[in-house]
Amino acid sequence: MEKVRLGIIGIGGMGTEHAKGLLAGNVPEIRLTAVADIRPARLAYAREHFPADVRCFPDGRELIDSGCCDAVLIATPHYLHPEFVIYALQHGVHALSEKPAGVYTLQVREMNEAAKKSDRVFAIMFNQRTNCVYRKLHEMIQSGELGAMKRVNWIITDWYRTQAYYDAAGWKATWDGEGGGVLLNQCPHQLDLLQWLCGMPKKVRAFCHEAKWHDIEVEDDVTAYMEFENGATGVFVTTTGDAPGTNRLELTFEMGRIICEGDQLIFDRLAENERTYCKTCKEGFRKPDTERIIIETDGKNEQHTGVMKAFAARILRGEPLVAEGIEGIRGLTLSNAMYLSSWLNETVEIPFDEELFLRELNKRRAASKKKEDTGIVFDTAGTY
Repeated sequence: MEKVRLGIIGIGGMGTEHAKGLLAGNVPEIRLTAVADIRPARLAYAREHFPADVRCFPDGRELIDSGCCDAVLIATPHYLHPEFVIYALQHGVHALSEKPAGVYTLQVREMNEAAKKSDRVFAIMFNQRTNCVYRKLHEMIQSGELGAMKRVNWIITDWYRTQAYYDAAGWKATWDGEGGGVLLNQCPHQLDLLQWLCGMPKKVRAFCHEAKWHDIEVEDDVTAYMEFENGATGVFVTTTGDAPGTNRLELTFEMGRIICEGDQLIFDRLAENERTYCKTCKEGFRKPDTERIIIETDGKNEQHTGVMKAFAARILRGEPLVAEGIEGIRGLTLSNAMYLSSWLNETVEIPFDEELFLRELNKRRAASKKKEDTGIVFDTAGTY
């Protein structure tokens, strides 16, 4: 096999963007051979704008069964991600899922079990892991040079969305169609990075405000407090209602503070370990000597293209993925815990009662209102 024949299931905003990139030759080892969508208007768009040899299917399972694809990229509404991954893997087709892994962890566990039984490649689109800033930070943490983590604060409020964004698609911003709001749509990247960099917290207390800034069912403003096994604490703040918004990640370690903001990695490095200094310094107000360092990175940030290049390389040559598909459950566990904490108005320990979460989610799905689909598909280029 010289190239991976890929089909895209779901050609809305992100699916269309992926298709355009592949047709432009951004991933030389992948050839787009098919697309699928249940909406006739989107298939009509594909027939008009994509080459004639890209086959069009009204259902993703029909695409998988056709034999014209070695792999599929799943860019459907969130509830369908696990369903299509399982179907693909069970029918001998490699799978790359858009984020999130799913809506609730019980469903994603079923998907991960199917992946363990399959010899096909399963990846997830955590494209922010390709960002040189986060890759370098991960490398520094893993090396042990920073010492133990003491605190993490992430304010990620530059996900601004207008009412028109939410009104465009019938499934968006509803419990039954999308399964959540800013935590499930915009923030799977940050929640994945949070656990990738810091590990999983053991306790979460969250406040998820529904319809605070928009006419929607789900949350568009969240503040969460976290506790980690080693005693470190964290705060995570996000919204789609702030303009211009902020994206600032600040982590405090025994050896200093690191700030990720504006595509820079700034390290305020202490001359000695703060814990040792605290116990040995004879002056009551003196702080350890600090040196500010702008950390150099390799400058590479391939985003979705990088994820797809690695996906093809794993299929063709067994090379590493950017993110294994089964890792998607970790960030989803964080968002599920935040929802459950807010719904119950109490602190939630991880692992939590996943059956209870599903019952609470289903209550909201049962009361979810149906929306009209306008057929509008926004251009997502540059929004991630």
